[in-house]
Amino acid sequence: MIKVVGVRTVNAGKSYFFKAHDEMPPIGTEVIVETDRGTEYAKVSVPLLEVEENKVAEPLKEIIRIATEEDKERFAENRKRQKEAYHVCQEKIRVHGLDMKLIDSEYTFDRNKLLFYFTADGRVDFRDLVKDLASIFRTRIELRQVGVRDETKILGGLGICGRELCCKAFLTDFAPVSIKMAKEQNLSLNPTKISGVCGRLMCCLNNEEETYEFLNKTMPKNGDFATTEDGEVGVIINVNILKQSVAVLFEEDDTREVREYKVEEIRYTPKRYGRPEEVPSVARTKIRRFDQEGARDAFHKDGAQSPSEPESGTEGAQPEQSLSEADETRDKNRRDDGGRNNRNRRNAKNESNPSGGRRKADRKKGEEKNDKRKNHDEPHAEKGGEPPSNRKGDAGENRRFSERGGA
Repeated sequence: MIKVVGVRTVNAGKSYFFKAHDEMPPIGTEVIVETDRGTEYAKVSVPLLEVEENKVAEPLKEIIRIATEEDKERFAENRKRQKEAYHVCQEKIRVHGLDMKLIDSEYTFDRNKLLFYFTADGRVDFRDLVKDLASIFRTRIELRQVGVRDETKILGGLGICGRELCCKAFLTDFAPVSIKMAKEQNLSLNPTKISGVCGRLMCCLNNEEETYEFLNKTMPKNGDFATTEDGEVGVIINVNILKQSVAVLFEEDDTREVREYKVEEIRYTPKRYGRPEEVPSVARTKIRRFDQEGARDAFHKDGAQSPSEPESGTEGAQPEQSLSEADETRDKNRRDDGGRNNRNRRNAKNESNPSGGRRKADRKKGEEKNDKRKNHDEPHAEKGGEPPSNRKGDAGENRRFSERGGA
């Protein structure tokens, strides 16, 4: 087992793990660590942990030391120099006429590197700018182009909720956000209402997306029809996802009334199927056939009648059929109709297809040959002679027996 501790170099940045000593200070303590950028001033963000060796990416660097008073003074001095470097770089950008917006500047703890963050619409050729800055600050210069979200994370600010921006306060990564999330949460699609300071969709839309997806599975949509326990049918005009309730509009003559119900107190029908009493009988039959056995029994207990069952009191009424017999009769009729339709389609295809016509002509020629052979055999039968046939069988034996008997 290896003891590790997580540290964060900048506020709300990612936490990186370093090999820890036996005793480590609590969260929030300033430490000095060695990173890929050089020596950095960081804070402890994850307490001491024991991790298996196979789960640690080697080599694992160690924490150099806990920050001393001299380290804290040096860090404060670096912050002052960063502001001076920011103004110098901004002036050089104006001199070179570069189309870029400077965001921030940052010194590493050992001052071996000076970083500048900027935004731009496209690629920028800043080679001359880097040369001028290197000659002024006498250190390694690095310019990094960032996006609008990273710009807001660096600068910080307040959101429309009145709190500090999530990306500045606690977010470590930018999760993808889509307009579908705003629709799921029944929010206004006005860009000014769902966009953050950076101009992109607010990151907080992703926080409750899973909850809204789960709740929406049991909720109807606006425009669907709702049937109450009393049998009244209305139209859903508003859905409250968090309260799990709907507002239903009832219309009767010139009277309109809106009532609120819990979702479990109503039965709703999608608007594409029409009002519940206007569902076609064919659709009801399909629904009944694919229902469970208990649902089928309930359908007949309610007094509903199968489409194949004749009404009582009509002339020529057949005995009542069970549901299974009615289904078998209906399936048989469908098979007969299907076979008849298939034959009609084949005939139409043969008439429109030349090859089908040739097959029909061949059949006609075969029938003509059979008629000729029959006509050729009839004269011999009239004379009492045996027809010229080499076929053997009961017919030939009977003819010979009849001729002998006649003799």
